[in-house]
This record gives sequence, structure tokens and C-alpha cells, in this order.
Amino acid sequence: QVQLVESGGGLVQAGGSLRLSCAASGSFWKIVAMAWYRQAPGKQRESVATISSDDSTNYADSVKGRFTISRENAKNTVYLQMSSLEPEDTAVYYCNADVLTGLLLRNYWGRGTQVTVSS
Repeated sequence: QVQLVESGGGLVQAGGSLRLSCAASGSFWKIVAMAWYRQAPGKQRESVATISSDDSTNYADSVKGRFTISRENAKNTVYLQMSSLEPEDTAVYYCNADVLTGLLLRNYWGRGTQVTVSS
């Protein structure tokens, strides 16, 4: 089994910054890709940023230039550095990972961390 645990959420004023972390633990062969999703009140869960095993990244248009996703493979951890935060960024942020366990590719979700941006 694999567990994903997010941390770093909180309350910040508009224009401020936060750094989210997600650490994977358990037994697995390799983390193929990791991603951050978010879900705001009244909206569907959406992909914010993804990072693959070759460190290639993708971002939602709404966060390009403001958010940066990175990974530290030795610690099985992915980060989301968020800058120039806006009230529209308020959401629960979820970590997601595609993980190789033996011969199987499995997908896992964290429980989420709340990010609130005040105007």
C-alpha cells in the first residue's frame, strides 16, 4: 500500500506565498508521476500541475507563471510552490501519484490540505 500525505496549507493574504508538500510512503517500485489537484467550493476538482519521472511538467493556464511543481526523488516527495496567490486559488489541494507496485500501475490520492487566500 501507498500513502500520500499533504502538508503546508493554511491562510495567506492575496499576493502571498505558500509551499505545499506531499510525501509518499509505503512499499512500491517507482513513482511514475505526481500531480496536484484542487477543488474549490462549487467547482469540480481540477488538475493544477503535474510532473513526470523525467521531470517534465504541465500547468493549468490559471497558475502558469505563479506556481512551480518539483520533486525530490530521494524523499519521494513532490512540492508545489505557490506565489502571487489570489482569492480564486482558495481550495482544498490534493496530491495524486501514479505508482508502480510490482507489475501494476496504481493511482493514489492524498486526503487534501486547505489553502485559503484572503483579499
